[in-house]
Amino acid sequence: MLGVVTDFVDQRFLTPDEVPSPIGVLRFQDGVIDSRSANAVFDHLLYLRGVDAFLAAYRHVSVRCLINGLREFGVADHDVLLFSELIDSASLFLTANCDTVYAWSILDLSQGPVAVTVPENVIVVFDDARFEWVGDAGNPGPDRGQGGRYLVHRDDYDGPMPEGGYFVYSAPTNNVIMLCRAFVEGADPASAVERVRDGLRIGAYRPGGFGSSLSRFVTGRGPMAPLEAERVPAFVEGSHQAINTLVPADFSFFELCDQIVQEERVGVFSPEVAGHLAAIGIRRGQPFKPSDHHRRILQQAAAFGNAAARAIAYREPASEQFAYYAGTATWQNPLFVSGYDMLRPPAAITPDGVELAPETGALHLDGRAAMFYLATFITPAMSMRLPGVGSQYLVAYFDAEGDNLDGARTYRLDLPANIPAAAFWSITVYDNQTRSLLVTDQRYPRAGSQPYPTPAATANEDGSTTLWFAPEQPAGALPGTWVQTVPGKGYFLMARFYSPLPSFFDRSWKPGEVIPVAP
Repeated sequence: MLGVVTDFVDQRFLTPDEVPSPIGVLRFQDGVIDSRSANAVFDHLLYLRGVDAFLAAYRHVSVRCLINGLREFGVADHDVLLFSELIDSASLFLTANCDTVYAWSILDLSQGPVAVTVPENVIVVFDDARFEWVGDAGNPGPDRGQGGRYLVHRDDYDGPMPEGGYFVYSAPTNNVIMLCRAFVEGADPASAVERVRDGLRIGAYRPGGFGSSLSRFVTGRGPMAPLEAERVPAFVEGSHQAINTLVPADFSFFELCDQIVQEERVGVFSPEVAGHLAAIGIRRGQPFKPSDHHRRILQQAAAFGNAAARAIAYREPASEQFAYYAGTATWQNPLFVSGYDMLRPPAAITPDGVELAPETGALHLDGRAAMFYLATFITPAMSMRLPGVGSQYLVAYFDAEGDNLDGARTYRLDLPANIPAAAFWSITVYDNQTRSLLVTDQRYPRAGSQPYPTPAATANEDGSTTLWFAPEQPAGALPGTWVQTVPGKGYFLMARFYSPLPSFFDRSWKPGEVIPVAP
């Protein structure tokens, strides 16, 4: 009788006895898969879920690698890793700049709120353990560069809070990573370093202290505690030190996912991503011990996930519109497509106010992959179309002919006059493999308009600036315009515009192509 019924069913709804697939022919008997085919499917599902987990969890693991890297270097939570002579090529940080004084700290919210005081004229970003934005402080924050006190607490904290005196942020994760940048004044970072050392304070919040009034206490509406001096963090010097914060591209990636699952709060991964991790054996409260067979499959999944991330970051199809200028793919920025939240492009700033782009309800998966494979930290200030505030970025992976940038060749880059940066600009060279500062005899692989840590680039007579990228200094290269490269080592360029001008946003100013001028 069943055979008679299926004679009337459209074949689209039935499973044939043999199904071709990327893993070979799968065999069925009247719709029931045989055991050999089922085992092949389960292995391939493990692989696919491993690839999906690699791409979706990359930003989480990147935060974890930052946290682990700082802790392994000896930076305790609530203390500060400070680069008083700027980051150089000795340290491995994804596309860190060597233009500004960096200060990094890990905030542990699992024991209660953390109070942070920021000094004047700095840029501070708080991101959670997923590299999702928690809030800004300093110049882009509510203190607007005047300095101020911030209170960061876990979103389930229900204890006493101050009445005022703090800007308050909440985060859904145990750990929050804080990045502070201070600008070099003139040719010496000393004043910026001093401003950070004298003004940056981090410590546990004590309820009833600063921010709580006597009247609130005597009317029974809150605790009271004596005023205490703010905690001065230990400042650990990072300049010229070997510090590794890179994300691995092998099976150990999944071991880091397991570390996050075990140590962070439930919810650090979305249910979808947590489901992928659970399907490959990473579950809260359980040991992650895959068999040798499954370990080999996950090793392959990590390798392919890494290859996919590199394809997306370096060679994303033109249809994704990562290119910032029409007609050329040389200079790119995925955030102007995906936005900081990976949900919609950044808002347009008009004379009438802010115009938000329409929501689609879909994550921009490739924008997220490109962003976090190459960089760390996220904030709306990284892609906002607001002249005179923050910094903007463009990346060049290839030369004008579409070829990889080759460390053995000589390239010329012409920047037209009136470079759109009210504060300063720079072009920095990064190693293709590590996405960190290129290691050469030049400690700081960059050129730019500020006179530290390399001499300011000398402009041409017409106001334009010509930069050179080559293993040896080209004849006629003006002071501060040559960045050394290494034969046999590929690289890419990142342009930064600090306090960008309107001509950056309306694209009336455009950098030149990277032109090969010698074999």
